[in-house]
Amino acid sequence: MASQAAFKYTTKLKGARILVLGGTSGIGFSVAEAAVEHGARVIISGSNETKLSKAVDRLRASFAVLDQDLSQAEEGAPPTGKVCDLANEEALESNLESLLQFATSDGQSRLDHVVFTAGDPFEARKLQDVTAAHIARTYLVRATAPVVLAKLLVPGYIHQVPASSYTLTGGVNAEKPEANWTVVAGFSAAVEGYARGLAVDLKPLRVNCVAPGAVHTELFDHVPEEQRGPLLERFRQATTTGTVGRPEDLAEAYLYCMKDSFVTGSVIKSNGGRLLA
Repeated sequence: MASQAAFKYTTKLKGARILVLGGTSGIGFSVAEAAVEHGARVIISGSNETKLSKAVDRLRASFAVLDQDLSQAEEGAPPTGKVCDLANEEALESNLESLLQFATSDGQSRLDHVVFTAGDPFEARKLQDVTAAHIARTYLVRATAPVVLAKLLVPGYIHQVPASSYTLTGGVNAEKPEANWTVVAGFSAAVEGYARGLAVDLKPLRVNCVAPGAVHTELFDHVPEEQRGPLLERFRQATTTGTVGRPEDLAEAYLYCMKDSFVTGSVIKSNGGRLLA
């Protein structure tokens, strides 16, 4: 049997230090889980202590299996996590600084990749009900926090080289918004613009954006049960695949952004053909 050193592609992330913000559930957890399977040293963050603890336990279970059966994790360490509240505007920068200190052992071990999938439940409002406060609140976690984090990443917390990356999360609504989703379309488009701007400002570090379509994550738990089924069915019918995305499928887009050292300033679209339907 060939040694792992003989593989060029499946070992690209082996030993890499990867921080996933929003890694306790949904797409973020799947990205973290996939990174563990690739032999990476994974750190996740979330806003809820209980959810964070459970997610870390699940990731460590995967790590233990790999360590025992495949020796994939022999160069890494068990996944860890830290609570980071991104919804507190006044404490946002200090909270992110604390997270980066934790993820890098006080700056001694720089990150190779950072993935931003954090997002809080948002409210789609009719235009006449939109307020400045609503816009600011909707943007804070999903669009403002990623830029503040970018400011803090360099020069001390990430390897500023082409092999390293920072991946943001936008959304299909940037290109094809639904009715009453103007604010959502706005932050989705903003994140795509931030990815391009940051790719220039942080060069040669690579910065990209993944733009998912509808993905069945825990965010749907916030939708009343009687509305959830019809909503998911509507999303299915709005694709050419007739499906709703799965977090484990979307994780592949983030892995690609980390592994392809020649992709930067790009938007990776995974939406089941929503733009064509």
